[in-house]
Amino acid sequence: MRALLVALSALACTVAMQAAEKQLEIFFIDVEGGQATLFVAPGGHSLLIDTGWGYNAYRDANRIAAAAKLAKIKKIDYVLITHYHTDHVGGVPQLIEKIPVGTFIDHGPNRESSKTTETLYSEYQAATSSANHILAKPGEQLPVKGMDVTVVSADGNVLDHSLPGGGQANSFCTDVQQKASDPSENARSVGVVITFGSLKIVDLGDLTWNKELELVCPNNKLGRADIFVVSHHGFDESNSPALVHALQPRVAIMDNGNKKGASPAAWDIVKSSPGLQGLWQLHFADAGGSEHNAEDPFIANVTEADTGYYLKVTADPDGSFRVYNARNKLSKEYPATR
Repeated sequence: MRALLVALSALACTVAMQAAEKQLEIFFIDVEGGQATLFVAPGGHSLLIDTGWGYNAYRDANRIAAAAKLAKIKKIDYVLITHYHTDHVGGVPQLIEKIPVGTFIDHGPNRESSKTTETLYSEYQAATSSANHILAKPGEQLPVKGMDVTVVSADGNVLDHSLPGGGQANSFCTDVQQKASDPSENARSVGVVITFGSLKIVDLGDLTWNKELELVCPNNKLGRADIFVVSHHGFDESNSPALVHALQPRVAIMDNGNKKGASPAAWDIVKSSPGLQGLWQLHFADAGGSEHNAEDPFIANVTEADTGYYLKVTADPDGSFRVYNARNKLSKEYPATR
């Protein structure tokens, strides 16, 4: 009998390990209102979207390295820089001191004529001068093994055709007006659609309103999403209803800070998206109050203290996934829908 129990236990462990080997892990790392999202595919191949802030005694680089350790990887294969603002690219010089990086992906030269952004771009160039580079262009697929990563926006250009599952007329474009033209790096953001089996994830960096409309009006080129990484930390310069409601995400995850992002107007648009099953935030947004924040269990960091809790998604190829909150150990399952 004992031998049978040992054999069954070993079999259960083997099955669990095989299941884990087929899963995609996504770490939404708290970089205090910036972005650093680590994707680790089956087999250990990895993609990091943005690196958070620089300075701060290596705070963000250390948090990224800690997430990589949790994912059991010793290098990051690809680092995608959406644009050259400090909360996205500032952490590059410190990151490469903490963990090896294979290849950097970006949209090409800086296009914003501010002294801060020009300095950040120069520091990025210096830090990555000997690294491999890929120039992101809309429509191209990035060579990340274990998941399909398609560029849908880069350097102010957007996808000129529909992705599989997209192309439908978008009724949510009605009455959505353009905003003033955005000359900043935000409008140059590298946006991607990531698919893993039946799962679809949309991350557009800080892409702003008018460029969003080019992607989804009059036809929605992207189709629906299972997970939407809320654009621009939840600011209302982005996240038009034409985009968010057309994506109809099952789950939205917001890379906001306690005093950055999660604008009430944008929060309302995301929260009211058709079919939304869950809205998760990296921080409680002080300006939103109880009416414009997710419920406490779905927020990773609820005080102004630099607590650094992360959110983690573990996904299966059938489109099912679960979201885990490192603060309270809550894990919520989202079953496959197709």
